[in-house]
Amino acid sequence: MPGERDLRTLLRGMRPEPHPDRYVFTTVPGAVPPDLTPVATVTEDEGTTLVLRQEDADRAGLGYDYVAARITLRVHSALEAVGLTAAVAGALADAGISCNVIAGFHHDHLFVPHALADRTLRVLDTLAARS
Repeated sequence: MPGERDLRTLLRGMRPEPHPDRYVFTTVPGAVPPDLTPVATVTEDEGTTLVLRQEDADRAGLGYDYVAARITLRVHSALEAVGLTAAVAGALADAGISCNVIAGFHHDHLFVPHALADRTLRVLDTLAARS
């Protein structure tokens, strides 16, 4: 089934779902260590960024300085949809909440400061209701 492209439909149907774990962004110089299962990886010239559960990073002795909550937007957004990331980022920016977005094939995943997870959900609910 193809993903949704209409911005209003996407915003109304976001259905943000928080995950219970704490997540961190860290980096390793090469490949992903075999004992880790990151949520996401990004290969950069400087190394490989790993997004993984805080407890996994701690167990592996990996450093980090940002602890995030992960919130999945349950709407199935098309990768070519226009405006969803901008609308979400704008609403969160207006509320003073930083957000790192990772788009998967089916859903967008928001990483926000862990201490602001509940506030983030309220902002997203308000955005959906206004759309």
